[in-house]
Amino acid sequence: MESVIEEIYRTQSRRVLATLIRLLGDFDRAEEALQDAFAAAARTWPADGIPVNPFAWLVSTGRFKAIDTIRRRARFDASQQHIEDSLYSVDEMEVGDMEAIEDDMLRLIFTCCHPAIPAHAQTAMALREICGLTTEEIAHAFLIPAPTVAQRIVRAKGRIRTAKIPYEVPGREALPERLDRVLHVIYLVFNEGYSASSGEEIVRADLTAEAIRLARLVLTLLPHPDVSGLLALMLLQDSRRNARRGEEGSLVLLVDQDRSLWDRAKITEGLELLTQAMRTGEIGTYTVQAAIAAEHAKVSSAEETDWRRIAFYYDLLLAGQPSPIVELNRAVAIAMADGPAKGLDLIDAILGRRELQAYHLAHSARADFLRRLGRREEAISAYETALSLCRQEPEQAFLRKRISDLAAAPERQ
Repeated sequence: MESVIEEIYRTQSRRVLATLIRLLGDFDRAEEALQDAFAAAARTWPADGIPVNPFAWLVSTGRFKAIDTIRRRARFDASQQHIEDSLYSVDEMEVGDMEAIEDDMLRLIFTCCHPAIPAHAQTAMALREICGLTTEEIAHAFLIPAPTVAQRIVRAKGRIRTAKIPYEVPGREALPERLDRVLHVIYLVFNEGYSASSGEEIVRADLTAEAIRLARLVLTLLPHPDVSGLLALMLLQDSRRNARRGEEGSLVLLVDQDRSLWDRAKITEGLELLTQAMRTGEIGTYTVQAAIAAEHAKVSSAEETDWRRIAFYYDLLLAGQPSPIVELNRAVAIAMADGPAKGLDLIDAILGRRELQAYHLAHSARADFLRRLGRREEAISAYETALSLCRQEPEQAFLRKRISDLAAAPERQ
C-alpha cells in the first residue's frame, strides 16, 4: 500500500496541488493541504482501501483540512475570518468539474509566469510547483545555492499574494506577452520528464504527457509557430521513450535503440507540426530543435543519420540563442560527423572557459570521445568525474559500466 500511495503522489500530487490552489486561493495554504491529504491517505487507505477516485478524495480531504485549520486560527485571530468566509461552500466545490480541473495546471503555469514575477523566480516556481522538484534539485540543475532558490520561491509567492495576481488563464489579448515564458516552463516540465534529474527512473512519463497536453491546450488558445514547434519537438522526443529503457531500467543510448519500439503515430504528428511551423517563416528555437529531432526520426538506422545537417541546425541555434549546452550538443554532432578528436577540442574549449564544469553530460561526452580515441586512462578519469556529478540512478549505472569495461579492456598498442 505504501508503494501505491507513493506512486499516486508522484503522478498526481501536482494536479491535486493545482486544484487546491484554485479552491483555496493561496500557494502555501494549498501545499499544506496537499501534505495533510496524503498524510490522511497513509493513515486511512490501508484499512479502508484506495478510493475509486483518489484525485477527488485527496482534493476534498485537503480542502476540508485547510478549512479546519483556518477555522481554528480564526478563533484566535479575527483577521483570519475573511479567509474562511472567502472559501467555497461544500456545495460550490468544483472537484467534479473536469473542465476546470484539466485547466488547473495551465492556470498554475500562467500564474507562475505573470510579468510581475522576475524570470528567474518564474523558473524556480514552475519547477517546484509543477514538477515537484526540491529546492536542492533545482539548485543543482542551475548551479546556484539552494537558499537562493528557496528565497526566489518565497518572494514569488509573496508577490502573487500582495499583488493579488489572479489564478487564471488570461484573456486572449494578454496571451502573446506571456507566451515565451509559458512555453519555456512547459519545455522545462517536459525535459524533467524526458530525462529525470534524479531518482530511479530515466523517464517520468507523467510529466512528459502533461507537458504535451499543456502544449496542445496553448495551441488551441493561441495558434503560433513557436507552440507548434515545441509540440513537434516534444512528440518527436517522446516517441523514443519505450526504446530508451533497457532491461531492469537500464539506459539505452540513441545509437543502440531498437527503432521498431519508436511510436510512429507521435513521429507522424510531430513531423506534420514541424512542417506547419516551418511554412510560416517564423523559425524559432523550438522549431529548430524539432528539426534536429526529426533528423533522427526520419531515418531507419543510426548509420543513416545526417550529422552534418544536425550540426548546421545547432549553428542556427547558437546564432539565435548562444548557450554552452547548445555548444556541447554541437560538439557531439561534429564528433559524429568528423571524428572524436574535433569534438574533444570543442568540449575542452567549453570547459576551459569554466563553463559546464558541474554538468555531468559534458564530462560524459568528453569521456566518450577519449574512449573512442583509445585514451583509456583519461577516459576513465572523465567518466569518474561525470559519475560524481550525476544524480540519476540509470545514468550512474551506465557510467559505472563504462568505467568497468574500460578498466577491463587491454591497452591499445
